[in-house]
Amino acid sequence: MHSFRVELGLDAHPVYVGAGALDETGRLARKAGLAAGRALVVSDSNVARLYGERLSAALAAAGFAARTVEVAAGEQSKSLGTLERIYDALVEAQLDRGSVVFALGGGVVGDLAGFAAATYMRGVALVQVPTTMVAQVDSALGGKTAINHPRAKNLIGAFYQPRLIVADVATLMSLPEREFREGLAEVIKYGAIMDEPMIEALERDFDSILRRDPAALEEIVARSLGHKAAVVASDAREGGLRKILNYGHTAGHALEASSGYGNFLHGEAVAIGMVAAGRLSQAFAGLSAAEAERLERLIARAGLPTAMPQGWRGEDFVSAMRLDKKRVGDEVEFVLLDRLGDALTRKLSFAEILAHLG
Repeated sequence: MHSFRVELGLDAHPVYVGAGALDETGRLARKAGLAAGRALVVSDSNVARLYGERLSAALAAAGFAARTVEVAAGEQSKSLGTLERIYDALVEAQLDRGSVVFALGGGVVGDLAGFAAATYMRGVALVQVPTTMVAQVDSALGGKTAINHPRAKNLIGAFYQPRLIVADVATLMSLPEREFREGLAEVIKYGAIMDEPMIEALERDFDSILRRDPAALEEIVARSLGHKAAVVASDAREGGLRKILNYGHTAGHALEASSGYGNFLHGEAVAIGMVAAGRLSQAFAGLSAAEAERLERLIARAGLPTAMPQGWRGEDFVSAMRLDKKRVGDEVEFVLLDRLGDALTRKLSFAEILAHLG
């Protein structure tokens, strides 16, 4: 099992990555200093069926009296209505400030449970137990919690760090192929923005990764989370360096919002966004065409989309981008590459962006 700490001063916390780690969650929570007692597990209907009983047993063995609340699977659950259901469950379970919320699931569950934990009684302890590739390599770490507004993704939220992250790569075996592959977009992103040798490793090991070899999965999850931990430790609230983690996300989020949540999986939208950012990088940051094509080939090899969808409308895309948190006036701060493994930010106008997305 891989383990390391996210160094964030008083918010520092451990991360564990390995096959079978789910069954150690209760023990690891106690080791992280969390007190046994009342707890709430937030999960979605699919994940709870697969892993809910195992997590409950692991928690009970460590002295946690945990109830479970299930939400519907899918991005549509990141809503005020679903959040209210979680608050109701927290109240009914009589959780107090010494209690713990365990988020068992993918990014949707992590965002929902995290925001609920951040705001219930002004903050109770949170443990992230991610079960999807996207969550394990990206969204579980970093403290971003949010729900969607009908007009923009993640518009309502808070920064709130977990006390512990437990990523069991064996849970990735049960993912549908499409959901497994979407998470590879985030893995490729880390290589693109800060680790060119990781691109080489992915090119070499992709067959093992796609077969879901446990050792290969543990390696790429731990390497990805290690990169994110280093960035987050230096910029917990996205004031500077952490912005580079948005590579592919600015266009990706706008695509998700303008095409209707649920038409693209998050990683699929990010994949298209990375290819779009590659074009913009050639135009405005000096990325070579050869490196942009190399990145696009790797994205395609992951079985991810690389082109804007048929019938996409520039005006809808811009309307969504106007609600981007990085917008200033008619410009958006875009993450670009000057070479593979090195990212920078540039302010681009909506006109400049649309001119290179067709």
